[in-house]
Amino acid sequence: MYCIIVYDISGDVVVKVCHFLRRYMNWIQNSVFEGELTKSQLYEIKTRLKTMINTETDSLLIYTVNSQKELSREQIGTPKRGTDRII
Repeated sequence: MYCIIVYDISGDVVVKVCHFLRRYMNWIQNSVFEGELTKSQLYEIKTRLKTMINTETDSLLIYTVNSQKELSREQIGTPKRGTDRII
């Protein structure tokens, strides 16, 4: 499935969340990731992020669609980050 994760997190945890998500997804803009995930990867991401953030003050939004083909995306302006991952 294709997923988009958007977050609003305070403090030093932002860097940890960013590094963690970069293992699975493409970093599109500050606090925005997107990419193709399996159900088990999404479950692992959700489980891990719940332990990293403060659920009282922080916010995560996770959007999922069956495939990227079902999603319309328009870029206006210069992209903040490339969609390639270095392994």
